[in-house]
Amino acid sequence: MPSKKRRRKEERPRIHPNNKYSDNPPDFALLASLYPSFQPFVFYSREGRPRIDWTDFNATRELTRVLLLHDHSLQWWIPDGQLCPTVPNRSNYIHWIKDLLSSDIIAKSNSNVHNVRGFDIGTGANCIYPLLGASLFGWKFVASDVTDVALEWAERNVKNNPHISELIEIRKVKFSQNTFTSDGLNNGESIHSEEGEGLPSSSFDMPASEDTSYHGPPILLDVVRDGESFDFCMSNPPFFETIEEAGLNPKTSCGGTYAEMVCPGGEKAFITRIIEDSVVLKQSFRWYTSMVGRKVNLKFLISKLREVGVTIVKTTEFVQGQTCRWGLAWSFVPPSKKIISPHVTQKNSLSFMLEGLQRQFGAIHVLQSVESFFQTGGASCKLNASSFTVDITASTDHCHAVLNNKVKDLDEVASCSNVQEASSNLCFRVSVFQQIPGTLLVKGSLQHRDSPLSGFNLLSS
Repeated sequence: MPSKKRRRKEERPRIHPNNKYSDNPPDFALLASLYPSFQPFVFYSREGRPRIDWTDFNATRELTRVLLLHDHSLQWWIPDGQLCPTVPNRSNYIHWIKDLLSSDIIAKSNSNVHNVRGFDIGTGANCIYPLLGASLFGWKFVASDVTDVALEWAERNVKNNPHISELIEIRKVKFSQNTFTSDGLNNGESIHSEEGEGLPSSSFDMPASEDTSYHGPPILLDVVRDGESFDFCMSNPPFFETIEEAGLNPKTSCGGTYAEMVCPGGEKAFITRIIEDSVVLKQSFRWYTSMVGRKVNLKFLISKLREVGVTIVKTTEFVQGQTCRWGLAWSFVPPSKKIISPHVTQKNSLSFMLEGLQRQFGAIHVLQSVESFFQTGGASCKLNASSFTVDITASTDHCHAVLNNKVKDLDEVASCSNVQEASSNLCFRVSVFQQIPGTLLVKGSLQHRDSPLSGFNLLSS
């Protein structure tokens, strides 16, 4: 019998399935043969496997350069000491954004994918997210930053790719020059440490900070202009509270300046400010998103989102090698009415997560709403408050009307007795399970396998 440790390792999430590197990780030997500038950084293990030294900033920067050129036809470079992203990891985030925009969780605002407009918070000299989003999907971007070096090189990286340059605007954030000075470091100095990809892995998690106050430059408010709207924002926040934290893991060296790496209060304070800004901006963005480096902070941030009354919260896990990061997304846009499509594969049991509920509403309130909804159309309902279930019996006509949101259009509403006597009734049970405050698991199960309908949907109100 496999050990729990082995099972956990096997069940670990994989790289996003649509990521170019999901089934074809970078081939260092091939890249070295095609790009002579990369060849000096490749060596071979005893088993004959090509490797690079991840603690060598020059090696990681050259790998990023050749991957962007080879796989994405992008010209790219950054000066010494700037934050150097890993392409597979950043591609994961972009593909997750694509999933959010393509989902039916909230109503779509753009029928044309080329109208999608994103906002990259703190794009850095690398400008990696706008470059990938524009080249992969034709998205438009506003990319913000605060330091002159970051703005200059982000602009260079955009202009060096004329086929997408018109899609990306680099925007300077106005701030006090001494905002990032600390312990003698100014915002131009670099620290050779790890960025999001190089944070201590989940096996070495530092305690979460109690300080959630943010004292840095503007993030969204005073940067987003009046009347602007975006489909999403994204952020790879400063993960660390101090320079000392930024140097804890000696296994990687991805560069990074003080401004890119360090924020009083760390990522917790930074993302909390994004949440506070989103409360003001509300539906100026369809989705607000950020990467999160520590799982303990993710729990705090989700709780914060519940407090401010967002309608939807979504999370995901990004995996690259031995490193795990999390994606956090939220929205103030009302969720779509249809939670489950009626055109579903035939199943006897369907379940989904109902998220974004206000904290005062629990499982019993959802069950009462379900009971009321079906009873209004003439279905027979029996609610069991102790087991948090409601058993529903409805006629075929009524169920088809429910699937098409046309309950009120029924000419005749069958009485409960007639419903129970019909031979073609649909009988099913709805169960609601409390997850965390504001999040419920809703499960519907057919009580008869020969039911004339293959599925049903629930409506939230």
